Amino acid sequence: MGAYVFSASQDDVHRLYADHHGWLNGWLRKKLGNSFDAADLAQDTFLRVLRHRRELSAVREPRAYLVTIAGRLLLNHYRRRSLERAYEEALAVLPLECAPSPEQRLLVLETLDHIDALLTALPAKTRTAFLLAQIEHLSHAEIAEQLQISVRTVQRHILRAYEQCILALNDA
Repeated sequence: MGAYVFSASQDDVHRLYADHHGWLNGWLRKKLGNSFDAADLAQDTFLRVLRHRRELSAVREPRAYLVTIAGRLLLNHYRRRSLERAYEEALAVLPLECAPSPEQRLLVLETLDHIDALLTALPAKTRTAFLLAQIEHLSHAEIAEQLQISVRTVQRHILRAYEQCILALNDA
């Protein structure tokens, strides 16, 4: 397809959808091997386009633009599936009487997804320092040694992670 220049009207979004939805759905179906998830992600992609249609005026290659958005959604999809599998594996070792209800499972999965998205959004060293402190219970000096950074930098990374957690709680 040729290059488009969009004026960001709703009609332009409809035209983008009409011209490229089938192609995007096929691209996602090949990636996922599943037409149901592909259809959901294609729709989610166009919802994002619609929400951010002001950006359309700068789009020169609509398929590349759609693949960028869909690719991010695809990564989120895989990340969520991985979390779900890990959670289900953890539940499998629990005695039946300790198993959470379906509602509790959904709440836990949503919470895990939010935590994972928050951690994924952090810079790599910030995330690593925070996780080493919180999960491995390493001291700031041990983290500094492992990451080959100063203790002061470790403190800044951990503070930044806490700030992001607090902001996420305020947004919830």
